[in-house]
Amino acid sequence: MGYTYDAENFKEIFEKNFTWLNGFMRNVRRFPDKTAMIDPLAEQSWTYTELNEACNRLANALQNDGIGKNDVVLFQLLNSPQFAFCYIAPQKLGAIDSPANFNLAPGETARLLDHNRPKAYIYDCEIKETAHKALELCEYKPPIILAVDYRGERPALPEGHIFFDDYIKDSSTADPVMKEEPNLYDEVTRLYTSGTTGLPKSVPLNNVNEVLSAHDVIMHFPLCPLDITMNMSPWFHRGGLHSGGLTPTFYVGGTCVVLRVFSTKLCMEYTEKYGVTFLIGSPSALNSLVTRQEKHPADLSHLKGIVTMGSPLEKEACIRYQKELTPNIFNGYGTTETFWNCFLRPYDLPEMAGSAGRSCTDDEVRIVRVYDDKRAEPDDLVPMDGKTPGEIIIFPCYKSTLTYPGNEELTKDKFYKGWIYTHDLGTWDKNQFITVSGRKDDMIISSGENIYPAQVEEAINCHPSVADCIVTAVPDKARGEAVVAYVIPKDDSLTIKDLNKYCANHPDLSAYKCPRFYCFVDKIPYNATGKKLHYVVKAQAPEDLEKGILQKP
Repeated sequence: MGYTYDAENFKEIFEKNFTWLNGFMRNVRRFPDKTAMIDPLAEQSWTYTELNEACNRLANALQNDGIGKNDVVLFQLLNSPQFAFCYIAPQKLGAIDSPANFNLAPGETARLLDHNRPKAYIYDCEIKETAHKALELCEYKPPIILAVDYRGERPALPEGHIFFDDYIKDSSTADPVMKEEPNLYDEVTRLYTSGTTGLPKSVPLNNVNEVLSAHDVIMHFPLCPLDITMNMSPWFHRGGLHSGGLTPTFYVGGTCVVLRVFSTKLCMEYTEKYGVTFLIGSPSALNSLVTRQEKHPADLSHLKGIVTMGSPLEKEACIRYQKELTPNIFNGYGTTETFWNCFLRPYDLPEMAGSAGRSCTDDEVRIVRVYDDKRAEPDDLVPMDGKTPGEIIIFPCYKSTLTYPGNEELTKDKFYKGWIYTHDLGTWDKNQFITVSGRKDDMIISSGENIYPAQVEEAINCHPSVADCIVTAVPDKARGEAVVAYVIPKDDSLTIKDLNKYCANHPDLSAYKCPRFYCFVDKIPYNATGKKLHYVVKAQAPEDLEKGILQKP
């Protein structure tokens, strides 16, 4: 291709310098004495200089142990300063930071370790039993295993495990020298999203994805160096990390307040004490906040806005949030693969509450027709009448690598001609406001976690007294959805209590995946080809709950 100018200088600089890490390092130089992070529980804070030095200690220790370009550093940590160190330090080596869900069951974590083969595995001592069991189950054994003892309790560790603080204590605070030049296409972060099997799908993010995800937040909030953010979600989620989390906050030069786990009381106290300007979390979290604010008012005068994500924002709830918390409510919709792609701004609310908003500035979202035997082309659109359902597709190439490494079949299924086919169903109106109405793949979303019925069904069906089962969900105010299992017993010996205990102890079932309700039945619905008809029980379950047919263990 011919250019009208010599593009080599630009390409050379752009491809080697357009990185999230460079943005962070600019702020280390720009704002050396400015507070970057506050940990209220530890009563400790870090300036940008101090944060950089803490990251350097970890980076240099890892480099001394041979970690470098494209090596994976996988960590299961609650929100904490150590999470921030683990996010930044690998990028200083050209390695890949990989935050994983700390709620995974041991068997799930073991498969994650075997699949990703990390050079280092770092876990929080609060999940030590899960981590230790996972390391027993996995075939691949990471050469470096670190335990973050956040509470300073110094629990007994298996042989070969090292406390995080011991590992870094004698390490240099100087910036490490990256042995290979970075490139904007390098994978720097690896996230995970639930799959239909027990193995989460790997979602690689390159430098471009990280920078433009940060830019998206900076542009849409908007976010500036004077802002103080607190994300109420776990940071291992894309929404936790990128929506007002570490990625945009440290890139713009703001301050991040660490909320280790969600607590309504602490959240309101921290917001008032530290002058938080942006709160980020699910609508269910906001419901808890507004209830407390009505009874125990906190000074929220510093708040510029609250950003929700993960589920629709109901109109009446929105009005209540605007009245009691802040008039500036935002709601984002997207995927792990693409970050958010639709956004409701304060000027859209409360009128458009319930919708997902319109496409973000650099994105395009469409609704295409659904066929039984083929995929719709990106221009095969449903009418913009707010009534006709179709599949939501997103043009996300700026914030996504458009691939699942090692999974060619799924890559072909989800990515087509630069679009991601979400398998979400929805409608759109003449102004292109998107409303999400359901899932093609029957996925359940409970407390912000994605749950695939097939995996839960597989686990339950392994019980010797279970003949068959089908899993769905019912609406739940606290969680969004609660998991329900309809079970056909093999004999009368099976009890709901026994089945619940079995699920709770199953190595491949995280606690959030375990059914909250059970129902013993004589049959479950199948179609002529033997496929379970989840939509049938999905429609029936709320009625069964109201009638008291569904039983809690």
